[in-house]
Amino acid sequence: MPELPEVETLCRQLKKKICGREVLNNEVFDKKLVPVNRIRDSKVVDVSRRGKTIAIGLDDGRTIIIHLRMTGRLLWQTACDVPKYARWRLSLDNGEVFLIDPRRFATVKVSKEPESRNNREIFDDFNLRMFVELHGQRRTKIKSLLMDQNVINGIGNIYACEILHRSGIHPAREAASLSKADWKRLLHQTRAVLGKAIKKRGTSISDWRDLYGRKGENQNELTCYGKADSACPFCGEPIRRVKQAGRGTYFCRICQK
Repeated sequence: MPELPEVETLCRQLKKKICGREVLNNEVFDKKLVPVNRIRDSKVVDVSRRGKTIAIGLDDGRTIIIHLRMTGRLLWQTACDVPKYARWRLSLDNGEVFLIDPRRFATVKVSKEPESRNNREIFDDFNLRMFVELHGQRRTKIKSLLMDQNVINGIGNIYACEILHRSGIHPAREAASLSKADWKRLLHQTRAVLGKAIKKRGTSISDWRDLYGRKGENQNELTCYGKADSACPFCGEPIRRVKQAGRGTYFCRICQK
């Protein structure tokens, strides 16, 4: 599933490619998608990310909202061929953006409402003190808290495992058990792990590709996710895998307390 770094990668690439360009047409290939109406002849003025959502701003004040969900990705093409698993096409005066989605869970809609902002974005004016006041006494396991999109935008299973491994915090610990030093270390590693993944254009373990169909490179930077029984790079202990809230969770029993 595309997480914050993958969506941010697409937004940065789209911004360079389609901002200022005219929308010629769009076409829905999958009846599961709601038709995207009346965007022809508008101009793209901005591309931004909120959590795992791509927002393409138009010059009439409306916004195309794309949620990639499980296996969705975007592909830029200048040829006329419709790629396999294409569900939607946005045609511009310099090329086309296709929504590719084998499992058909991604959504596209046009919104007239202005994009709302909140304090869940880890790279914005994130207030750690306020965050701890709101969530620091919860009995929720810390990995589940990191992955709660109502708490922090954009973190999924891969990056939650990586953040906790690098922070030295066991994924099953309750949020209420974390010290002030734990929270500071967690925030630092969250920004570090996500920031590096953005620079590497995301993590390609299965379906993920960037706007130009290329794999990301961050899978080469992972320290624990998907590495069950491999040696922990920090202590040499075998990485363990357990099921937590229905997800495969990877951790080191020595490094993470």
